Amino acid sequence: MDSNEERRWYIVQTYAGYEKRVMANLEQRIATMGMEESIFEVLVPVEERISIKDGKSKKESRKLFPSYVLVEMRLNDQSWYVVRHTPGVTGFVGSGNHPIPLTEKEVREIMAKISKDQAKPMIELNLSVGDTIKVKSGPFEGHVGPVVDVIHDKGKVKFTVTVFGRETVVEIDHTELEKL
Repeated sequence: MDSNEERRWYIVQTYAGYEKRVMANLEQRIATMGMEESIFEVLVPVEERISIKDGKSKKESRKLFPSYVLVEMRLNDQSWYVVRHTPGVTGFVGSGNHPIPLTEKEVREIMAKISKDQAKPMIELNLSVGDTIKVKSGPFEGHVGPVVDVIHDKGKVKFTVTVFGRETVVEIDHTELEKL
């Protein structure tokens, strides 16, 4: 194994559902084996989502890469050994015994997605175009109409309503409606 002393992010494969446990095990091994100078950060990237079902919203975390953990480290024989022999780790992503680091672009995209999701979670509405909804509050309370667009990142829904005998598309917040 080459002694590559540059700090890079690597992808470590784990058993399904063991990502958090591997992260905790690896952090403990880094501390007990004095690897703080070679292994810097262990990360399980998650995105926060709000799912709406039956008018109730529920906040949930969803792993961006199930069965994978990201590790920022200087790759050398000792750091490779510590990570590779952590309980729950099945291997590095790469070819054979040569882990391939993430590119700077990949790291930036992942970090941007994580920080954006932590700032404002994605709202997952259980609605699709063509569903019929009823407005339960606000200025259009009692109106019923078909969904024409669902805007997940804003938690809004556009639907058609008849106002003064004319069909109009209205945008409404997900909290003000219910699915029929």
